[in-house]
Amino acid sequence: MAEVITMPRLSDTMTEGKVAKWHKKVGDKIKEGDILAEIETDKAVQDFESEMEGTLLYVGVEEGNAAAVDSVLAIIGNEGEDISGLTDGNTSNNDSSEKKPEEGSATEDKAAETEQTSAEAPEGVEVITMPRLSDTMTEGKVAKWHKNVGDTVKEGDLLAEIETDKAVQDFESEFNGILLKQGVEEGGAAPVDSVLAIIGPEGTDVSGVGNPKKAVSSPEKTAEQKSEAKEENKKEENVVNTSSSDRVAISPLAKKMAQEKGVDINSVKGSGENGRIVKKDIENFQPSAKSADSAPSASPVAAQVALSFVQGEDSETPNSQVRNIIAKRLSESKFTAPHYYLMVEINMDKAIEARKEINSLPDTKISFNDMIIKATAIALRKHPQVNSSWAGDKIIHRGNINIGVAVAIPDGLVVPVLKNTDQMTYTQISSAVKDMAGRAKSKGLKANEMEGSTFSISNLGMFGIETFTSIINQPNSAILSVGAIVEKPIVKNGQIVVGNTMKLSLACDHRVVDGATGAQFLQTLKTYLESPLTLLL
Repeated sequence: MAEVITMPRLSDTMTEGKVAKWHKKVGDKIKEGDILAEIETDKAVQDFESEMEGTLLYVGVEEGNAAAVDSVLAIIGNEGEDISGLTDGNTSNNDSSEKKPEEGSATEDKAAETEQTSAEAPEGVEVITMPRLSDTMTEGKVAKWHKNVGDTVKEGDLLAEIETDKAVQDFESEFNGILLKQGVEEGGAAPVDSVLAIIGPEGTDVSGVGNPKKAVSSPEKTAEQKSEAKEENKKEENVVNTSSSDRVAISPLAKKMAQEKGVDINSVKGSGENGRIVKKDIENFQPSAKSADSAPSASPVAAQVALSFVQGEDSETPNSQVRNIIAKRLSESKFTAPHYYLMVEINMDKAIEARKEINSLPDTKISFNDMIIKATAIALRKHPQVNSSWAGDKIIHRGNINIGVAVAIPDGLVVPVLKNTDQMTYTQISSAVKDMAGRAKSKGLKANEMEGSTFSISNLGMFGIETFTSIINQPNSAILSVGAIVEKPIVKNGQIVVGNTMKLSLACDHRVVDGATGAQFLQTLKTYLESPLTLLL
């Protein structure tokens, strides 16, 4: 007999859980003790094991989505068993078209509009909405469509890649039918719960179905927006189809490079998936002899003028979700927290010697950044006020020291967090930083790995930057900016000698950290870095 498995309560404060990853799919055989899924709570990501044997018949929460505690997570039973009675009324987690707006998050007008959209959908037509793939997600961007209008779609087929504020995730169809409409064009963004796509029987008229679920000031404005959208689509087609009516599959970066170089993309053979033109195809493209011979001759001066014209054209790059979130949060921090800055210069001679000795040990290799992280964590233990947060009518003194380390990624910046950094060894810090930095660049970090920081460090010294200031990563009250180690003349024991120095800049929120407090913290940090043995005391 089939058994319903509900979303477990994995912590005292947990009200909902997010399926970070499914380890089994519908139809798989399950044994007692098998890991079904990874469940992300408000505190950690935990493996969830099956307590029964059978076949996985139903998945109630798709990967990347969240559901309330005690809601249907999965159903396990005998292969081929009828479970329609167990899933009736419990498919809201799977059917994005039936998702209800969160209480207090939508106006009465939006609720009415939702009902109207649902009522207009013909029988057999499914309206798929933009899913909420993370707790902080408010809108999603379609990084890539894997199905075009008119394509046949089967349950489990990859519809699109959705870019959130944290990662790019695959979004699979839960229905069979024909893709009748794309509610968001590739590269475009839309709010959570707005129409993403419509699937149904071939030939179904859905022209009046799936209007975006957002407030519109007037019918005239709607018509104007539609007109503008058509013009944009027309422009896009003109850019992509330079000499052919057939659409050319090309990545946004490759298209931009082609425009800059004056390359006819219809002459380029794509090496990407399904013949898609990618960056390297444009870089390696060589015009054929026939094309070169047929081209009208031009004087060197005219050719140079034409080349300059192409290279000088303006271009636009749509913001990624990561970039939008960075802009929003840093603007809020800069304009709400009264920043002030303290700077200090460190003599790194002894730190260089200490690092050399440490790295002489077998299987050990640490960086100066690892040493700075460790020294900062120990200094925070002595100056807890710097490890605090502003909370309006109170200051929260954090019990744990969790240092966020800023990592540059292609489309912005993320801050993975080292939990309980003061209790970590050099080698543990080094290993954790390398691991998380690598996964950050491939967008493989889990949400909980970027949450809970109490202090942040940004290091641009590796790029030769000697000194800079950073914007505080709230709710932290301070952030340390690390410059390059520079060899230069210094005064030592009354003599001018060659030394190695490094400049640190501390940005503080004056609501939490007073000037003297910030100065004392930097003084302690300076002592630790100039005399590394003091870290052992």
